Formats: sequence, structure tokens, C-alpha cells
Amino acid sequence: MPDVRALERATLSTVPAPRIAFDGPFVVRAFAGGTGRANAASAIDPAPDPDLAARIARIEARYAALGLPPRFRATPLDPPGLGALLAARGYVEKDETVILVAPIGAIAAADPAATALPAPDADWMAVTATAEHQTPARRQEKQGTPALLMVPGAWITLHEDNAAAAVISVVAAGDLAGFFDLAVPPTHRRRGLAARAVRAAAHWAQAQGATWLFCQVAAANAASLALNTGLGMTEAYRYRYLVRAQDAVPALRFG
Repeated sequence: MPDVRALERATLSTVPAPRIAFDGPFVVRAFAGGTGRANAASAIDPAPDPDLAARIARIEARYAALGLPPRFRATPLDPPGLGALLAARGYVEKDETVILVAPIGAIAAADPAATALPAPDADWMAVTATAEHQTPARRQEKQGTPALLMVPGAWITLHEDNAAAAVISVVAAGDLAGFFDLAVPPTHRRRGLAARAVRAAAHWAQAQGATWLFCQVAAANAASLALNTGLGMTEAYRYRYLVRAQDAVPALRFG
């Protein structure tokens, strides 16, 4: 199974952001303030950081200059003391997310009802809008993502009875491919379409040379966890967001 470092590196490519900077062991990213990963600071080296307190203050200032609330992702790659320093500055935990991984060959399956496009079209966006975790900022980021990718990506729609019945996006970054934005409208749920969409995404990514498939699922989303573990995906690690208490809002469904 790919390790945490490999998966964290892959997500820098599969979930791009137009603004990115490095400050010591942290990568600091910003987009439109929607999805967590593209609008958060993450450590990529767990070694002790003697300048950690000053670094946190600089990162906060960068987000303030952009008009965005500071957000940190706590992962197994955090330097010692990060959580305690953030707690002392008024940060609270929010939105635990599970990273699931599987060999892509165990999941991939072609689906004649699947159409893969290089960017989200109106049908894809319409189905995504039925997911409860959507916000205007997230929709803006979804539409802006294709232009930022430097690796292959696809926006897949499954059609049933001449209607868009399920959607998913998938990005292949070398050996690792991640899928995101899985959504099925209420009119088509409980028909196995979500599993078919994941298999179709895996099939597309396998054709790009990927050998592992990963996804990120909110720990509180029991239905999505059951779907993906049922397909054979297993937990690799978890991460949490740390935000200032005054910036905490109702939990996001997907990281």
C-alpha cells in the first residue's frame, strides 16, 4: 500500500490549488475557500520544527491577506507540538476524514453507460448540486479545477433512462489515482449506481497507468465508508482540520 507521504504528495496533484507556497515543512494552498484540501496548510515532514510558532503566525498572515480563514490539516506528518500550539491559539478540531486505498485492478470495470469528459459539463454539475456538501465556493473550484491540472483527469457521468444518474471525478497522478465528487441524485439512489461510478472511474484511471486508487471520506459518513470498504478499499490514515473556533461551521461531507 502507498504510504502517507506518497498519498499526500499525490493529492497535491489530484486536488490542485492556484496559489501555493512552501514555508519550511508546510505546503500552504488557497483556492476559492471551498474544499478543505485546496485551502489549508499541511505539513509534509514530521521532523521537529524549532520555528513552528513563528511559522504558524506567518501562515495565518498569508491567509488573512487573501481574505480567507486560516486552516491547518493535521496528518501523521505533523511536526511535534503542532496541535498544542494551535489549540493555544484558539483552534479546534473539525471534520475528521478517512483516506481509503485499494489496488485499482480489484475495482476497475468498464461501464457502457459511463461518459468521461475532460471537464465537468452541465449534466455533471447538475447532479453534483444534489449533494448536500455543495457550496458556491466549492462549485467554483470544481469548474476551475480542469485548467489547473497537470496530470490526467476525467469527469464521468453515468446515464440511465436518458438521464444523468451518477457522477464522479477522477485524477491520475502516476501510480496513484484519486476519485472525488461522487454523487447520485435522490431519484436514482439505491440502484448500485455509486459503486458502478467508482468502478468506471477506476477503469479510466487504470488506462492512464494508475495501479492504486484512493479516496477521502468524512469519518461521519457511514454510507460512503460502507460503499468504499465494500468495494475492497482499506483505511490508510486519517486527517483532521484545525480551524479557529470562530471560523468553525457545520461539518463538510468530503475533505
